[in-house]
Amino acid sequence: MDILIVEDEYLAVQKLTKLLNTSPTPTTIVGVTDGIESTVEWLSAHPSPDLILMDIELADGQSFEIFNQVSIRCPVIFTTSYDESAIKSFRGSSLDYLLKPIKRDELEQALSKFDQVTKGSVSASDIDDLLMDLKKQTQQREFKHQFLVRYEQQLIPVYTSEIAYFFTTEDNTFIRTTQQSSYIVDYSLNDVERLVDPTRFFRINNQLLIEAKAVVQTHYSLNGQLKVSLSPDPGYDVLINRERTNEFNQWLIR
Repeated sequence: MDILIVEDEYLAVQKLTKLLNTSPTPTTIVGVTDGIESTVEWLSAHPSPDLILMDIELADGQSFEIFNQVSIRCPVIFTTSYDESAIKSFRGSSLDYLLKPIKRDELEQALSKFDQVTKGSVSASDIDDLLMDLKKQTQQREFKHQFLVRYEQQLIPVYTSEIAYFFTTEDNTFIRTTQQSSYIVDYSLNDVERLVDPTRFFRINNQLLIEAKAVVQTHYSLNGQLKVSLSPDPGYDVLINRERTNEFNQWLIR
């Protein structure tokens, strides 16, 4: 089964690749794209894969825009951190979804479903129905209040009220608490950003999602970029992406 992965987070791609490479269903990853434009270009230049694993939220917008620009002639499994109740209605013959973090058994079920499916276009009505469901879910959203993390040989809850910031490395996403403890969390930073209350947490760059109470002070560096001091101190300079500076300042004074 030839599979195209559409995902904008390196860590998520690595985890998905590992699951596919160890799957009993024979699979070949024929391409990896990270945005709307690159996916449209890939699909226009290559034969249709047997299946697409597609994140809903990409860096340059929602992946539904891809369907407006190019014909999709194979089944699609959306990967998402949206609430299951909001999207289960779109499960159909050519569409499915996997909730993040993706579990091995659920991926296997989805692969088995489409292993023998004949290629066919995804209908525009299916995509329209899904988009309406997601808009409703966004309007009525309930945000995550705690995360389960591994500590020694057990799982413990960390409440969002205890979190100073989330940060990512090449291999993992971490929680940093106000008490200076760090825990690995089984989500990408993009996923976490969608799960927490945006009035309390702000994505200041590709590596950091911070809670308002973690901000000690801000000042401009010599090159005019806004620098943020955090508590606990992450041990390196925290700079805000220039295009997000005004938005950050408005968020901080709310």
